[in-house]
Amino acid sequence: MNQEWFIRPYQSDDRDAVFRIAGDTAFFGSPIEAYMEDRRLFLDAYYGYYTDYAPEHAWVAVANGHVIGFLVGSIDPKKYRKTMVFRIIPTIIKRLGQGEYRIGPKARRYLHEIALAFVRREIPEADESVYPSHLHVNVDAHWRGCGIGKGLLMTYLDHLRRLGVPGVHLQTTNLNRVACYLYERLGFSLLGARKTRMWQWILKEEVENRCYGLQL
Repeated sequence: MNQEWFIRPYQSDDRDAVFRIAGDTAFFGSPIEAYMEDRRLFLDAYYGYYTDYAPEHAWVAVANGHVIGFLVGSIDPKKYRKTMVFRIIPTIIKRLGQGEYRIGPKARRYLHEIALAFVRREIPEADESVYPSHLHVNVDAHWRGCGIGKGLLMTYLDHLRRLGVPGVHLQTTNLNRVACYLYERLGFSLLGARKTRMWQWILKEEVENRCYGLQL
């Protein structure tokens, strides 16, 4: 494998590649089909905001002309929530009503479990007055261990500093061990950790939701 890669700002033509990598890594680094039959619903709901409404805060890693990793983020929590409520969610509901998504038993179980996780307060949160920005970073499985995740994070942190953003946070789990180690090496602090039951139906391992934050 050619190990040469570089990072550049996200472009609209990268959307399909970003969505592919996001879907291929959504189940603790493996494909999302383990818990959702139709990845389009997940991708539109979780990543549509970043590619369509905040592309200026997105970056991709490229090798041999192909996107092999990405980082997307938001610096304005009010804009993020407003866009989700008035643009993203209504579009999702409309598409559901038109039968554009395939909702099977795995997807129904996942949606049920994540709703319960919120009710049980199993997802730790950051103080947005201190850490207003958040991010998602994913790397193609064939390119892990090449320093791409670190490169994307460093690029984004420099971007936030130039904009004067005071802090950034992210959500992950204890099962993403390599990623957690990287965040800690880069200076992120563990803001909260809570055990969750939302994956018991599909995993035998105990899962702990984590929230990390970094003041800039």
